Amino acid sequence: MSASSLRIALVGNPNCGKTALFNLLTGGRQKVANYAGVTVERKEGRFMAPSGRLLQILDLPGTYSLEANSPDEQITRDICAGTFPGEAVPDLIVCVADATNLRLHLRFVLEVKRLGRPVVLALNMMDTARSRGIVIDVPELSRRLGLPVVETVAVKRGGAQALIERVDGEVPAAAPRQPDDAADRADLHAQVRELLTATVTMPRVTAEIDDALDRWTLHPVFGLAILAVVMFLVFQAVYSLGKPMTDAIGDGFGWLGAHVAAWMPAGPLQSLVNDGLFGGLGTVLGFLPEILVLFFFIIVLEESGYLPRAAFLLDRLMLSVGLTGRSFIPLLSSFACAIPGIMGTRSITDPRDRLTTILIAPLMTCSARLPVYALLIGAFIPIHYVFGVFNLQGLVLFALYLAGILGAMLVGWVMKHIRRDKSEHALMMELPSYRLPKLRDVAIGLYERGMIFLRRLTGVILGLTVLMWFLSTFPGAPEGATRPAIEYSFAGYIGRALQYVFAPIGFNWQISLALIPAFAARETAVAALATVYLVGGESGGLGQALAGQIPLASALSLLVWFAYAPQCMSTLAIIKRETDSWRNVAISFGYMFVMAYTASFIVYQVTRALT
Repeated sequence: MSASSLRIALVGNPNCGKTALFNLLTGGRQKVANYAGVTVERKEGRFMAPSGRLLQILDLPGTYSLEANSPDEQITRDICAGTFPGEAVPDLIVCVADATNLRLHLRFVLEVKRLGRPVVLALNMMDTARSRGIVIDVPELSRRLGLPVVETVAVKRGGAQALIERVDGEVPAAAPRQPDDAADRADLHAQVRELLTATVTMPRVTAEIDDALDRWTLHPVFGLAILAVVMFLVFQAVYSLGKPMTDAIGDGFGWLGAHVAAWMPAGPLQSLVNDGLFGGLGTVLGFLPEILVLFFFIIVLEESGYLPRAAFLLDRLMLSVGLTGRSFIPLLSSFACAIPGIMGTRSITDPRDRLTTILIAPLMTCSARLPVYALLIGAFIPIHYVFGVFNLQGLVLFALYLAGILGAMLVGWVMKHIRRDKSEHALMMELPSYRLPKLRDVAIGLYERGMIFLRRLTGVILGLTVLMWFLSTFPGAPEGATRPAIEYSFAGYIGRALQYVFAPIGFNWQISLALIPAFAARETAVAALATVYLVGGESGGLGQALAGQIPLASALSLLVWFAYAPQCMSTLAIIKRETDSWRNVAISFGYMFVMAYTASFIVYQVTRALT
């Protein structure tokens, strides 16, 4: 350890406020990556202490015990023990505990202490504990544990001051390492009871406000109704709040592209800048507000403590389709992106339930589909209010999300009935206290999600957009050509070849062509369509071009296709990495292709018959 730096590992049970404390200390000075050789997320931040010492803080995955049952828990255990390859041993472990629920958290603190590393205990949420009448004798708790104990309030500015002062001083001595056997683990429960009796006075186990709210949110009828209303309003807000900003960004890029092109001589370079870069990338970037609106509500629901209750509430329903409530949070994460959702299944200890969750996670409508939905809904669904309140476009968007959920339930039900093991697994989880989300944590979460989208935009999407422009531009039309020049390009030839496969579901050659880059990243379908139609000489915006060139039946078929379509290459790679099986990759791709093609065929043929 350098005298001018200190490497700190933050550990704790889920919902203890550990990440909020990490955000309070490090702010925007964070790096997010993966641990070497695994897909577990790694978050590290920096903080300069008053003495000038640099604190390097590692936010480890939350765990209830060091008896690891999942990859997340194994990494937390191995880093704390100093046995994780390629990761420096922490100089100090800060164990974060929820002061309102020490009965659960102290056992984990004792486990960490037995590793024989320097440890500081941070009693978080002390303001909530005091408001509930909980009295903790901090000096006595410190004496009995044999390690420093400080009070923190991670959601308040200056709430980590006592912790900063403690870690900025001398590193506490480590307790002797203790053996890990069954007798010692059983003894931990007795130690926790003794500590609680001697140091904690608690008038009631749960907060009165939590009990009052849970009577409604966990009610088997009203709770499901509340959840349905919450999710419905979220998707209404995505379109109602995000759409005006999306239109403004699209118009801005169109204006900018036209002015930049006006300064350039006519030719391929002008076409690349105007049609390829501003037309393609600008169209995709315009959907960032709608994606951030969706992320905002997911983060708020998570920070408020509502999501674990939704998982508990849906446990019985999910058991009926071969899952448990434990699958809910990974599946909800998949609405942002299937990749972290699939990675989140590591918390599911039963291999059968985990595999089922992995295979259906891509059916959740990820944010990469949102640009496609928003484009087609805006072009083909009129702005109309149902009952004078609900936006019809938002209702269609909600229906598409619901279609993905119902499809996932159907696949789960089929898997439940074809597998040999018919047993069910009860859900056991901690329900955290309700709390108001803090602006800092929401802002950091939105910033991280937005940067991930922008990195994709300037990486794979930029490359694919330029490639699509090239395929749509070259070779030029031969002398005496009578059709649009783009039909003589590489894109025209490829698209017409694919159209033989997709014509039964109503896709023209332009749509068929756009499915190729969409396999690399779904949102590139928008950029590909923008490039093809703009290079093809269509006037007006992309929505107008689509409305003029594609019948309603084809548009609805395309919407349904993206609700069930085979996932992107990155998702397939994660499935291979998480299951170590190419067979599971083939099953995932194959069943989604069949679902998408069948559903699109039905929608296309029925819509044609009706219209």
